[in-house]
Amino acid sequence: MTRSLVAHDPPRATTDRQQPQSLTRVFAELQRDGLISPTRDTHDGRQQVLEIAQAGREALAHDLAQRDAWLDIALADLNETERQVLVLVARLMDRLAGSPAVLPDRPTSPR
Repeated sequence: MTRSLVAHDPPRATTDRQQPQSLTRVFAELQRDGLISPTRDTHDGRQQVLEIAQAGREALAHDLAQRDAWLDIALADLNETERQVLVLVARLMDRLAGSPAVLPDRPTSPR
């Protein structure tokens, strides 16, 4: 979700292979904490568009800064060859993340 600042609830849940109901609680908590703000979708009034609020952007920036600091410390322990391997892996992961590959629909099992 950090790649985009706007998420549509059901499509986001489907993309991330989550049940919309399981995300409802998470979104409610984020909204309660002032981190996101929902608005009605201009194309489909039944849908909500979730936008990251300023407090959410600040919380995200703080979290990412902490992760970056941890990563800097962890990378300091690697030798040059290990760092170059990570650069290659990062490029591959980025390429995979942008891949248009789509999994075939799988039948869902009844609960």
